Amino acid sequence: MRSRRAAREWALRVLYASRLSGNSTSECFGDILRDAKEDSNLAFCRSLVEKVAHEDQALDSWIKTAVEKWELSRLAVMDLIILRMAIAEFLFFEDIPFKVTINEAIELAKQYSTAQSGRFVNGILDAVCAELRKKEPRSKKTRATAHD
Repeated sequence: MRSRRAAREWALRVLYASRLSGNSTSECFGDILRDAKEDSNLAFCRSLVEKVAHEDQALDSWIKTAVEKWELSRLAVMDLIILRMAIAEFLFFEDIPFKVTINEAIELAKQYSTAQSGRFVNGILDAVCAELRKKEPRSKKTRATAHD
């Protein structure tokens, strides 16, 4: 695996396959990344998949707050997965600045979802990011993005 961007793409594929097949993320991870060589980006992918799979209810609560009157069932499946991944990065990966996560999520949405998904994902993540900054104004992630 070449980069964290590739790791995010693999994570998206694993989570999407799990959602569609009903198989565990572990099974899908093994099927999709069977031949991948172990490196730091594969470890990041594995960690991201595990966080999204195990924290889905907490991640969804952040999304529900940001989408206000929408039901999660109305969201495109890819958008929902991308939002979960990004919010998991916000919450559990202190070394990744908010801005990097948002930009990566927008690119994934543009590439793998609908024509409007990039803007939609951006709006939701901006709202979640603003809430996180209110709750933890002195966090490492906030300081890392303060220079942007």
